[in-house]
Amino acid sequence: MEGIALSEQDKRARFEQAVLPHLDAAHNLARWLIRRREDAEDMVQESYMRAFSSFDGFRGSNGRAWILTIVRNTCYTWLQRGRLSEMSTEFDEETHSPETTANPEALLLGEANRELLAKALEELPLEFREALVLRELEGLSYKEIADVTGTPLGTVMSRLARARSMLERLLVVGTNKELLR
Repeated sequence: MEGIALSEQDKRARFEQAVLPHLDAAHNLARWLIRRREDAEDMVQESYMRAFSSFDGFRGSNGRAWILTIVRNTCYTWLQRGRLSEMSTEFDEETHSPETTANPEALLLGEANRELLAKALEELPLEFREALVLRELEGLSYKEIADVTGTPLGTVMSRLARARSMLERLLVVGTNKELLR
C-alpha cells in the first residue's frame, strides 16, 4: 500500500512540475477562445483534471504545449456542443495586462489602445484569434503552435500572416471610428 501512495505522490509531484507552471497560459488561451471568464475557468479546470488523469501517458518534455493542446481541445469540444450562442463578449483586459506607472494621460491612452486591440482581436475568426494568442500573448514557437493545434507548420504561418493582416485592418477601421467621434 505504501508503494502505491508513493507512486501517486510521485505522479502528483511530476505533474505539478511539468504542467502546473503553465496555468496562466492555459487560462489565457481558454479566455480568448471561450471569451467568457467563468466558462473559461471551467474549461481550464476540466482540462487539468483530464491532464492529471492521463498524465501517466505523458512522455514529452514540453508540458506547456501538452496542456495547451488539452485546453484547446476541451474548449473546442465545449464550443461544438452548441454553446457558441451562449458566449458573451465580456473581457477583462486588466487580467492580461502588466501594471504600469505612468501619467494619467498615458494610462488613459494605453487603456483605450488595449480596449481597441481586445475588440479587434475578438472580431477575428476563432482559428486566427487562437494563432495570435498562442504566438503573441503566450510566446509559443510556430512548431509549438502546430503541435497544439494539430495543423501543419505552413498552415500556422499562413494563419498568423492572415490574422495579423486582418487585425491591422480592424485596428485601422477602429481607430478611424474613434477619431470620428
